[in-house]
Amino acid sequence: MVIRTLALTPRQTDGDETVTDVCGDDPTWICREVWEATGNSALSQIADWVIGRPLKIAFILFIGWVAARIARHYVRKWVKRIAESEGSTTRRSLEVIGLEGIESLQADEPDPRREARAVSISAVLGSTVSVIIWSIAIMIALSEAGINLAPLIAGAGIAGVALGFGAQSLVKDCIAGFFMLVEDQYGIGDHVDLGEATGTVERITLRVSVLRSGDGTVWHVPNGEVRRVGNRSQVWSIAVIDMDVAYDADLARVREVMRTVAAEVCATPEFSEVILDEPEMLGVEVLGPDAITVRMHIKTSPGAQWRLQRALREQIKIAFDAENIEIPFPQRTVWVRSEA
Repeated sequence: MVIRTLALTPRQTDGDETVTDVCGDDPTWICREVWEATGNSALSQIADWVIGRPLKIAFILFIGWVAARIARHYVRKWVKRIAESEGSTTRRSLEVIGLEGIESLQADEPDPRREARAVSISAVLGSTVSVIIWSIAIMIALSEAGINLAPLIAGAGIAGVALGFGAQSLVKDCIAGFFMLVEDQYGIGDHVDLGEATGTVERITLRVSVLRSGDGTVWHVPNGEVRRVGNRSQVWSIAVIDMDVAYDADLARVREVMRTVAAEVCATPEFSEVILDEPEMLGVEVLGPDAITVRMHIKTSPGAQWRLQRALREQIKIAFDAENIEIPFPQRTVWVRSEA
């Protein structure tokens, strides 16, 4: 009589079931261990659903959280490095045009405008990267939970197409606002010309720029509608002084009086800190029908040119009156004919 014994391996039971049959092609560690320890397929599957899959999903979400944190950290570092390099470029350009005073000031003190722009850009990029990472992590987690992602992806695609058609202007505004921030076209406090809207920038978001004009009107300009930007207060500005004098005026004397008055006004405590260069007398600008226009330039700090222009016009008018230099006004000769 021959007695045969059947040795049961940890991966096989009396029913010839294997760990692949019970736990699937990619068995979890919990399912494999319970199966090898008990040989009970029902208990192994229950342990896999109650312990194994939740642990795997939690691990996937934890990896997504860590990846999002690391990505945001490196995005902030990258944006900060770009902002610093732009600051160095700005200082070099200021040195080239001869503004050593403001160059040394920017070299010693941080630029709040540049820092605020860096914070805004890093926040936008960091949020975008986080959304992408979390979307991938959630999709993988749902797949591990046994949910079929094909209908969800198809539905999301249809909803995305519909939303894209309905929100084209919104997406356009946000993209334009992002590139506007990256290129530093203008910032809060700048006086800009955006076409029909002109004024001082009070607030900037990805979707809209808020300007306040000289008469107090608040303009909300969608960033996608901005076709051109004229920034009148970036890095430095120029005060332009045009004075009209009569054709019989002594132009040499006119230039001398304007130069003297400009030097006196620029030396006052009110303007001495905002003057970046000596007044430049350009000379005759226009030979008009009623007067000769004489032009002078003065380089100032951003936004200081308007109050300097007003002060200079007033003082030059007073000086012209004292020197008997005529500021003409349009005149016409009228001939009256009589029938007699």
